[in-house]
Amino acid sequence: MLIDGKWAEDWQPVQATDAQGGFVRQISSFRNWVTPDGAPGPTGTGGFRAEAGRYHLFAALICPWASRTLIARRLKGLEAAIGLTILEPELTDQGWRFGADPDPVMRATCLHQLYTRADPHVNGRATVPVLWDRATGCIVSNESADILRMFSTGFGDLAGGPDLYPADLAPEIDALSAAIYPVLNNGVYRAGFATTQGAYETAFHEVFATLDRLEGRLADGRAFLHGARFTETDIRAFVTLVRFDAAYHGLFKCNLRRLSDYPALSAYLVRVLALPGVAGTVSIDHIRRGYYSVKALNPNGIVPLGPELPWAAGLA
Repeated sequence: MLIDGKWAEDWQPVQATDAQGGFVRQISSFRNWVTPDGAPGPTGTGGFRAEAGRYHLFAALICPWASRTLIARRLKGLEAAIGLTILEPELTDQGWRFGADPDPVMRATCLHQLYTRADPHVNGRATVPVLWDRATGCIVSNESADILRMFSTGFGDLAGGPDLYPADLAPEIDALSAAIYPVLNNGVYRAGFATTQGAYETAFHEVFATLDRLEGRLADGRAFLHGARFTETDIRAFVTLVRFDAAYHGLFKCNLRRLSDYPALSAYLVRVLALPGVAGTVSIDHIRRGYYSVKALNPNGIVPLGPELPWAAGLA
């Protein structure tokens, strides 16, 4: 954890809880936007013009929030325009660290060093993803939802691929994305990091009620959550679903059912993984090693060999 820009104590998965003992997620501290002309976005300051080679993405294959941005970068054809560094999957006492894929900015060993470089007085955990601006030597954003939207709409002619946020579906995308975030995307974390039985049970029931609703939504034969078109909402849902059986079912105690018990959701995973480049953003090995490295939940560090994932054939 960073206090006034200095690493002060060992990494912990939970920084705050509510009155019921529920997990409270840290608010992202950098909220600027890349735009085609450098104009200010919805939050933060302007000056971040879309330019090839200017920005660099730091991500981890374990992390669903970072994986949102990896999928969007790939589908929008931004690999040549935006550099990428993948951090090690295991979380250390100093949080995310660099390994075989070194830091190209300042040759740092841990991600929190980049946070201090960007803001010498920063507080909180150093999280992924991070979108770094090489031109100014600062963090543009560490909010995955914002980076996902930037990759969808903020890079202008540098981007191609499918429209992940089509105007005619925007209200529906915003509504469903907002509905699944607290009860599924963050719901599994609320279950896994709950500090009271009541907080755990509330999150647990919300997770499975949401999975039931999504199963019903896909049961009409539609390819994706909003019909035939793959959108931001699909990215948001997929990154949680693809980790469910490997991590959340066991480690986070979301064990009423496995995702493989949902026929429509299982078929949906296969369709999303078949999209060009998406499978390359998923590493079951990193997911298992990363989640089971969290000492607060798995103090002995034993990484399970299962479960078998029929849809994961060919994934690393």
